[in-house]
Amino acid sequence: MIEAFMNEHQLPETFEQTAEKYYKPLAEKIYHQFSIGDKTYFVGINGCQGSGKSTLTEFVSEYLVEKYHLNVVVMSLDDFYFSREQRKQLALEVHPLLATRGVPGTHDVNALKSILNKLHQKDSNFFIPKFNKATDDPFPKEEWEWISQPADIVILEGWCWGVEPQSKEQLNEPINELEYQQDQDGVWRKYVNQKLTDDYEPLYKTMDFWLALQAPSFDTVYQWRLEQEQKLKDKNPDITNSKIMSPSEVLNFTQYFQRLSVQGCKTMTPTADAVFYLNTSREISEEHAASHI
Repeated sequence: MIEAFMNEHQLPETFEQTAEKYYKPLAEKIYHQFSIGDKTYFVGINGCQGSGKSTLTEFVSEYLVEKYHLNVVVMSLDDFYFSREQRKQLALEVHPLLATRGVPGTHDVNALKSILNKLHQKDSNFFIPKFNKATDDPFPKEEWEWISQPADIVILEGWCWGVEPQSKEQLNEPINELEYQQDQDGVWRKYVNQKLTDDYEPLYKTMDFWLALQAPSFDTVYQWRLEQEQKLKDKNPDITNSKIMSPSEVLNFTQYFQRLSVQGCKTMTPTADAVFYLNTSREISEEHAASHI
């Protein structure tokens, strides 16, 4: 299974060791926790941009499906981004920086909440949205994922998923050039933080298990995000009106995420059920598991 997965995703040979040492034990742990209950089991995964969340979730899903014949639903918070038109309206009504997808407040949390409820109730025959980053808009509905049967396990990953809101004192000072130049009065970051408090944090309790992918520093995020953008470009060579970013645009884009990425590193590590510490090459250098798991 690992070799086939590596070929499909064009992964380096080092992935095999990572999968054997970390990914398979994680999948087995999730299966064990699921098997002792009688309900859908929800897994939340947090990690900054480019940390490998998608590869991890896809591997765990395929492993559980192949070995235990479970119905696993994988979701990304990214797929719940508002359309460009909706974000343009937010930018007019609240703050211009909200035209750019990414931060809390730019997702359709009502849709996410509705779908989580349906999955919790073991409903079926509904769509889960998919977002096209190459066009910066949702895919047409006919390309969304159709849930045809009740889920056994749900894996939801996102860069800010699980991150706790900041205090008023933490919001006082800008932390990077973007905030210094375009959010001097703090309207944007305060709005984002309030959305995190009101809309996102209440949903965290729906997760049964939390995993955090811990980057070595925020400085590595730019390079990881740049690699992601190149892969996106390679997958969409003929796309018209492309929204794929240049290196300078990626550098600016990552500044939108800096505040809550750093906050996530501080708040997720002590509270998550498991933490994978990454080196600059995105390889897992250390693992920490909570004592109650």
